[in-house]
Amino acid sequence: MPDACYINIGSNQGDRRANIARAVALIADRLDTTPLVSDAVESEPWGYSSDAAYLNVGLLVHVDMSPAILLDTLLDIQHAISPAPHRKPDGTYADRIIDIDLIACGQTVADDILTPAGNRLTLPHPRMHLRPFVLIPMLRLSPQWRHPLSGLTPAGMLDALEH
Repeated sequence: MPDACYINIGSNQGDRRANIARAVALIADRLDTTPLVSDAVESEPWGYSSDAAYLNVGLLVHVDMSPAILLDTLLDIQHAISPAPHRKPDGTYADRIIDIDLIACGQTVADDILTPAGNRLTLPHPRMHLRPFVLIPMLRLSPQWRHPLSGLTPAGMLDALEH
């Protein structure tokens, strides 16, 4: 049975909806699947200051590939849309045309493994529980999913953020 994997896509530069639509189309094509796509969530930048708000969507895909290969594929798509770095020279986050994050794959736990392309993978995403723009779309697509380490659902993580 293929793993149910959750992906988050964000954009805060240019035509945000078109950038996200392009990423979704490329993911569907490269993974040969039809992803479930959440409604868009608009949010302020997380972890840095910018006047440009983000638009984020969640995707739920079922894939027969390892999370490491999936991450490499997603980052290839991200780079094809925009090769611009996601961090400034000082290490802080930067505005971006597209940002694609692998958030979770079923109940897989991976701690900073190296993918075949040399990317680093931690699952579930280590900051997902701090980001409403990840949790709200995930709640809409996969409300029953439970974090394999905390046991919390997306609603439980959102509730913890609010208290």
